[in-house]
Amino acid sequence: MKIGTYFGFEAAHVLPHHPGKCSRPHGHSYRLEVVVEGPLQQGGPAAGMVMDFGDLKEIVRRSVIDQLDHSDLNATISNPTAEEIAAWIWGRLEPALPSLQRVVLWETASAYAAIER
Repeated sequence: MKIGTYFGFEAAHVLPHHPGKCSRPHGHSYRLEVVVEGPLQQGGPAAGMVMDFGDLKEIVRRSVIDQLDHSDLNATISNPTAEEIAAWIWGRLEPALPSLQRVVLWETASAYAAIER
């Protein structure tokens, strides 16, 4: 079974190697999808769940959103393309979410980068 949730954050960046307008400072309203997979828990407070949505949201907020929201992405990622940001997010989440299956980072309403196990 898979479960997932969405997050939003605002951030600015510059693509230092880009020959076009993205080489100038600009920002995006990012949308992030995080999906985990696992068996339904049989007992305890999360019985019938893969994991509690609240726990998933807290891990993503603490590991990713708190650092990236309203930030200059270049201070964290040297070449913050959508692909590099998605890879950075995966690297931050995987230790806390070993059942991580998918990260999708929407940079605009029609453009995204995705990583799947």
